[in-house]
Amino acid sequence: MKAVEAIVEILKREGVECLIGYPVNHILEYAARWDIRPVIVRQERIGLHMADAMSRLSSGKNVGVFAMQHGPGAENAYGGVAQAFGEGVPILVLPMGYARRLAHIRPNFNSTEAMAQVAKTTEPVTHADEVPNILRRAFTQLRNGRGGPCVVEVPTDVMNEEMTGELDYTPVLSTRYGPDPLDVVRAAEMLVAAKNPVIYAGGGVHYAEAWPQLKQLAELLAIPVCTSLGGKSSFPEDHPLSLGSGGLAFPKAVHQFLHNADVIFGVGCSFTETSFGIAMPKGKSFIQATLDPIDLNKDVEVEVGLLGDAALSLDALIAAVEDLVEGPRDNEPVAKEIAAVHEAWLAEWMPKLTSTQNPMTPYRVLWDLQNTVDKDNTIITHDAGSPRDQLSPFWRATKPLSYIGWGKTTQLGYGLGLAMGAKLVRPDALCINVWGDAAIGFTGMDFETAVRERIPILSILLNNFSMAIELKIMEVSTEKYRSTDISGNYADMAKAFGGYGERVTDPAEIIPAIQRGIAQTEAGVPALLEFITSQEVEISKY
Repeated sequence: MKAVEAIVEILKREGVECLIGYPVNHILEYAARWDIRPVIVRQERIGLHMADAMSRLSSGKNVGVFAMQHGPGAENAYGGVAQAFGEGVPILVLPMGYARRLAHIRPNFNSTEAMAQVAKTTEPVTHADEVPNILRRAFTQLRNGRGGPCVVEVPTDVMNEEMTGELDYTPVLSTRYGPDPLDVVRAAEMLVAAKNPVIYAGGGVHYAEAWPQLKQLAELLAIPVCTSLGGKSSFPEDHPLSLGSGGLAFPKAVHQFLHNADVIFGVGCSFTETSFGIAMPKGKSFIQATLDPIDLNKDVEVEVGLLGDAALSLDALIAAVEDLVEGPRDNEPVAKEIAAVHEAWLAEWMPKLTSTQNPMTPYRVLWDLQNTVDKDNTIITHDAGSPRDQLSPFWRATKPLSYIGWGKTTQLGYGLGLAMGAKLVRPDALCINVWGDAAIGFTGMDFETAVRERIPILSILLNNFSMAIELKIMEVSTEKYRSTDISGNYADMAKAFGGYGERVTDPAEIIPAIQRGIAQTEAGVPALLEFITSQEVEISKY
């Protein structure tokens, strides 16, 4: 058996059904021979974004895989690997490498060395016989502990090298570990005694599939819940105890309850300090339940740490709390307070959310979108900048993994690949990415990939012909040189690629256009709806 055949056979045994990539990488051709579908993208970064979503939508159980050419292909892929690393997403990355005799000669790009700072592990295949050992190590890291990309570089001269024996490979194990029982008791006592506790849920709740436990703990102690962008949809946002989610922008209830809290319990979160996340208030008592000890006490000083899988931590914490209380607490007082804050905040924003002005506000587009789709069967993601900040505070996610949130690192164009990857995993769902006219400039060509590969997503494009979020900090360059101006007819681009494209300029046509776009996706055609909007710079931030 050749090394490349062994690699593909191992992918098959590990349950890989789809391989995203860009040629030349011989793994792609052999994958097709083994009935693993190769999906070919227009540029490498978007393919990594697709593999990223595939891992997320399966809670890391079915790992997304991406393969690319050595040299320039691997160089182009670096940004996508870095994005997955920042978001803690497990992806198997399979770059070809230069022949072994050239692998360490400058200026040849060596993925093993170059990607080491943005990957969980990197390792080259030095001999065909080592393929099973190397991929066993990679898959073990992908299925255990905190997520992140694992890079296995396959030199060109190893691909066709013959193994000396039979392939001996068994799919890897997946393990979980839980917190110290003494720490669990301390955390339970703090939460029970707290006057104004708040739960802050992160993406680790998704990977542990700890959604029922999160809801059970919140209802047991009548604790309000907010989420990070990565954790959005881990707690139903139509629940009376939901505060909503937060990135750079967030609902008023998130700010008010966090700042009034005496104890903040972070579960499945790193509490990473970022310009695109919630800034934790000072002077609070923190409990942190996190999988990776490297995240413990990193950016927030915690009093109690619970190391381990979020589901195991919550199971243990619930049991300890039940030993301390007679029964579930009354949710009604805190639920009424949350509802009052939320209603007042929403009333402030309703003029923008329902505005009839022309050009239309992006808030009106997203409000109508939310009230048109079947949210229980929708997976939506934002893009960096304005689309993220205009969507995330107002979109109320009701089902786990129905919202792909991100924001520790914010590459423009990320949302398109996420939506396409989500559609590969959930072909029955309406998969939406919300773009800005800056983001489409980075990855717009890969809308053609959606058409060619028969991935019928719905792209919502907010086009205001400007980098509006930069207007305040580029006033002179905009006035003198129009540096923040951008333009294009992107609906026509979608049509040219063979998809459905529609430009919408009348607010009264928002809902009918969305309905037409959904109908196209149901017929198997990717749709791009381009809404001409006003230049909004205001976001929900307190």
